[in-house]
Amino acid sequence: MVSPVPAPSVPTSLAPAVVDSVVGWLWTLALLGFPGLVAAGLCAPFLAASRLRALFEALPPAGRVLPSYLAVAVGLSVPYLVGVGLTVARAGEAGPAWSSGFLSTALLGGVLVGLVAPAAAVAGLPRFGVDWDPTGYGVGTWLLLGAAGLWYAVVAAVPLAALAVGMALPGGY
Repeated sequence: MVSPVPAPSVPTSLAPAVVDSVVGWLWTLALLGFPGLVAAGLCAPFLAASRLRALFEALPPAGRVLPSYLAVAVGLSVPYLVGVGLTVARAGEAGPAWSSGFLSTALLGGVLVGLVAPAAAVAGLPRFGVDWDPTGYGVGTWLLLGAAGLWYAVVAAVPLAALAVGMALPGGY
C-alpha cells in the first residue's frame, strides 16, 4: 500500500492575516466605488442620447460603452470622496466643521463635475485625438453634457448636503 504524500502546509497564523488583508482591500474598493456606481445608475438615462454613447464608445476600452461609462462615473466621484476624506481628517470633531466641509465639497465637486468635466469632453478630448461627436460638437452637445454633468453633481451633492445639515444640528452627529 502506498502512503499519500502530505500536502505542503501553510502556516495557520499567516492564512487569517492574508484573508483579513484581502477582505480589507475589497471593502475599501467597494466603499470607494459605491458612490460612483450609484451616480452611474442614477445618470444612466442620459445614455439614451446617441451622442453620449458615442463619447463612451470612443473612450478606452474603445468600442465598449459600459466599462468606460462606469470608469468615468467612478472617476467623477473622486473629488467628492477626497473632499469628504479631507474634511474628516482635518476637522477636529464631527459637527459644524464637518458641515462646512461637506458643503464646500458639494460646491467644489459640483463645479468640477458639472462644468469642467463637460468642457473637457467637448473641448479637450478632440484636441487629444478623441473625435467622438458625430454631430460636430454643436450647441446640442454642450447642452447634453452640461445637463448630464449638472445632474451628476446634484446626485452627488444631495447626500453631502443632507450630511451637512445633520452635522450642523445640535447633537446631529
